[in-house]
Amino acid sequence: MDSHHISSSVIFDWNPLWVSVVLFLVSYAVIITEKVNRAIVALLGGALMITLGVVSQQQAILAIDFNTLGLLIGMMVIVAITRRCGVFQFVAIWSAKRVGANPWGVLVMLSVVTAVFSALLDNVTTVLLIAPVTLLITQELDIHPYPYLFAEIFASNIGGTATLIGDPPNMMIGSAVGLSFNDFLINTAPITLVILFVIMIIIYFIWGRQMQASVESQARIMQFNEQKAITDKTLLKQSLFVLSLVIFGFIFSHALHLEPATIAMFGAALLLLLSNFKFDQEKQTENVHHTFGEVEWVTIFFFVGLFIVVHGIEHTGVLDYLAGWVIDLTQGDLSITALAILWVSAIASALVDNIPFVATMIPMIKSMAATFGGEEMLLPLWWSLALGACLGGNGSLIGASANLIVAGFAERSGHRISFLKFLAIAFPLMIITIMVASVYIYWRYL
Repeated sequence: MDSHHISSSVIFDWNPLWVSVVLFLVSYAVIITEKVNRAIVALLGGALMITLGVVSQQQAILAIDFNTLGLLIGMMVIVAITRRCGVFQFVAIWSAKRVGANPWGVLVMLSVVTAVFSALLDNVTTVLLIAPVTLLITQELDIHPYPYLFAEIFASNIGGTATLIGDPPNMMIGSAVGLSFNDFLINTAPITLVILFVIMIIIYFIWGRQMQASVESQARIMQFNEQKAITDKTLLKQSLFVLSLVIFGFIFSHALHLEPATIAMFGAALLLLLSNFKFDQEKQTENVHHTFGEVEWVTIFFFVGLFIVVHGIEHTGVLDYLAGWVIDLTQGDLSITALAILWVSAIASALVDNIPFVATMIPMIKSMAATFGGEEMLLPLWWSLALGACLGGNGSLIGASANLIVAGFAERSGHRISFLKFLAIAFPLMIITIMVASVYIYWRYL
């Protein structure tokens, strides 16, 4: 669409490029201040893009990535039902007992559990379930929970980096570029194992050596009965069956010719059916209402508005211009561009929410295809963006939603995590993880 045609539809014949830039920057600025809920800001920004004539309503609807939304909603429903059976608490208590309630062993086990669940479900849900159990275990051991919660924040974001479904930025990149569950498993999962190992070693030298608990307190943990955490054995079997089916679907999605959203939604519908089949109509309605109430609709509507806001600056050519500027700056060198994207996305994601950042970067990177010789050549850039955005979330307390959830639990239990105290250790550690990722990206793709 030529600029004359765009500008004629913009209110008062204003320049569409400047209108889109101003709306985009104001939306971003207000999201960063956290004075207004981010879903409200994104929806208002998206509505103004349409109302002022930058994009039409049809274009706005086409800009919404329903594959990402379907995948998010489907997984949220599955997790909302699964968590009721107590399987997460079971695994946390079981793993603490496996190491004889040794304080350092417990930290390692809880971190590994957090990383694995973050890769298979999503990191926000995982910390919602693991953080309360962690606080209970550290209280019984009579040791400070801060090192445990810190390690779990890192583990949740590192684990989330490993798969398509682990972190929203990966869902967005996978959906926009057509990267499958297996693509993430082959490309991002190997380096996350190395990074988690490196972080555990550093945390051991910071806190691990001083960790001690009395014999009595360790004995109390060993008396916990993890079987009691399982509140509904039938639901446990149903949930594990559906989760296995969904992950199988993700792995074979290309062969099945199914998008991740379809697989997640099918899993959600099946689990809703299995878990409600035995109840009467009234109880079913109540259960379904309750389950849908646990879906993070704030995040879903934030995405809806955000996709429209970002499409506004893409539609008016702003992102093409920025992509050209980046290519000029890196002189069209793929290696420099990939590493620049990795570092910029990591530092940006530590300072602002990684979701709007990734939403902006996706169309920008897509417009670099011609320079680098086709879409196939952009793969190193996509892996750089995924690693940078997900790992960068560890850099500060506001870097990822999971961090804020852990901080909320800590504050409620009387162990407030201060922004600067977290930043002082987390940011340097995040930089180390990006250095490891840089070596990996360069060695494997460049």
